[in-house]
Amino acid sequence: MPRISRRIGSIAESATLAVDAKAKALKAAGRPVIGFGAGEPDFATPDYIVEAAVAAARNPKYHRYSPAAGLPELRAAIAQKTMRDSGYQLDASQVMVTNGGKQAVYNAFATLLDPGDEVIVPTPYWTTYPESIRLAGGVPVEVFAGPEQGYKVTVDQLDAAVTDRTKVLLFVSPSNPTGAVYSPEQVAEIGRWAASKDLWVITDEIYEHLTYDDAVFTSIATAAPELGDKVIVLNGVAKTYAMTGWRVGWMAGPLDVIKAATNLQSHSTSNVSNISQVAALAAVSGPLDAVAEMRTAFDRRRRAMVSALNAIDGVNCPVPEGAFYAYSDVRALLGREIRGAVPTTSAALAALILEQVEVAVVPGEAFGPSGYIRMSYALGDEDLAEGVGRLATLLGEAK
Repeated sequence: MPRISRRIGSIAESATLAVDAKAKALKAAGRPVIGFGAGEPDFATPDYIVEAAVAAARNPKYHRYSPAAGLPELRAAIAQKTMRDSGYQLDASQVMVTNGGKQAVYNAFATLLDPGDEVIVPTPYWTTYPESIRLAGGVPVEVFAGPEQGYKVTVDQLDAAVTDRTKVLLFVSPSNPTGAVYSPEQVAEIGRWAASKDLWVITDEIYEHLTYDDAVFTSIATAAPELGDKVIVLNGVAKTYAMTGWRVGWMAGPLDVIKAATNLQSHSTSNVSNISQVAALAAVSGPLDAVAEMRTAFDRRRRAMVSALNAIDGVNCPVPEGAFYAYSDVRALLGREIRGAVPTTSAALAALILEQVEVAVVPGEAFGPSGYIRMSYALGDEDLAEGVGRLATLLGEAK
């Protein structure tokens, strides 16, 4: 009998975390590696959030188990925050706090899916989505939208993907990995379509506060009231408040779904760290001033990165409208000689880039088809300029 179960043995490790870990290991060994892999703000968590956590750590009240679904005061604050930011009305009982956004993703799919149920996954996708679907027994159905359509799927594409096994549409805007942001009209159209097919919609809104230029975040939960209670909203504090290491996310939706997901969580992890929950409470209840400052920096870096990437022959980088990623089409570079190597996939190209100029990027294979690379601009300005400069030097040698 195999030592590892087929279920676990069949999933791939997180490609983004793998790239980030490799970059950090090389740095620790003294190599001047610049990592564009992880979607992690380089800012410190705002002071008022940290101070709330310090006070909580000193309070014996938080040294004990708390409800598996989360601290009641945090669940209430998340409901209020969702109304403030999305216009979507929730009761605190419809919110469950999770150990980071990833647990919210898995819990949502595990709660809804039976073996063989299909989930439509707009592609390029965040690397964790299809693996979570498979772990839950579901079948991810990829619907690809390339740069020529701004990495945004259409209703016609979605309609062509529906079968009698389809149960869920995954919807993400702003998008990781592409930075695409659907317009309010597009969000409403897709929501109405999903309602007409009687589908559930799981919407990941973790980048809601990171939009640029004229792009605006629109929650499908409010844009398409036709969906009724067949919407699950996923979110967290990691990206908005520079709290990736605090591990607090949440899922919100119909009461029966949240109760079932809470039952699952009670057996898997129980409650999220109380100290982190109190920090999250300070975050979602507090002002958005620090968020605005970080967004200004991300916007500056976004413009610099996209301009530099598009100046490289063979690279096509649509301007991202949200999140903090640039998703470049590098298909024109594949099959060309670069310093004696001829990469034919974006994975091979990413390996060559790391080897030759010590810059870590994530290849398109992690998010769907080959031929693309994702680069996060949530790192310092100097590192960004140095890293993109090295990349331009290397790729400029393609023959």
